[in-house]
Amino acid sequence: MGIGEDIIRVQAEEAYKKRFESFDPLSIAGDKRAIRIHEKLPCSMWLDLEEAFQGRQTHRRDNNDEMVGVITVMSGFKILNVSFEFSTKGEIEFIDLTDKLQEAVAKSGVKNGLAHVFAPHATGVIILTENEHGLLGDIKTFLEQVIPRNQKYGHASNAHAHLRSILLPPDKTVPILNGRTELGTWQSLMFVETDVHPRRRTVIIQVIGEQ
Repeated sequence: MGIGEDIIRVQAEEAYKKRFESFDPLSIAGDKRAIRIHEKLPCSMWLDLEEAFQGRQTHRRDNNDEMVGVITVMSGFKILNVSFEFSTKGEIEFIDLTDKLQEAVAKSGVKNGLAHVFAPHATGVIILTENEHGLLGDIKTFLEQVIPRNQKYGHASNAHAHLRSILLPPDKTVPILNGRTELGTWQSLMFVETDVHPRRRTVIIQVIGEQ
């Protein structure tokens, strides 16, 4: 995302309509750094881009010293998308994805940012928990007790698998600090298969941040 292309168009909030109007995109040739412009930026005030480019956050204020705009320069900003597939064996199986997450972060070169992990499935979830055999058995028992398989459901064959999936989210977001994911000592990133048959699954990891 270079500032020579499509700097964000800022729309003033309703309360500021009489004082501020839309800020049109600028075109500044030769500079590839990214810039993010937040709301309430008055068009009557010129952007001090030189100051912003020095790596500081620029706050624009009106005559009453009320902050009305913020510019944040994001030098070295990067987004990396990684997807991978794996096979599961069946109902309530746990797959440890922690190493895959660490590999994606290392590949991205991002030092500070976020890693978002998403499973695009209706019968599969992502959890953060300790990868310990006894605890995983407890989670399995919990899901079986809360949403039992042998109930009368309107959806044929695997309604309980869908219901277990809406009990837990299909995604997790993990912070990245100094090039490493900030997982707790006992936290592992786990995919949980809730469907009744072996499946081929996909997980998407998106790493976003500064290099």
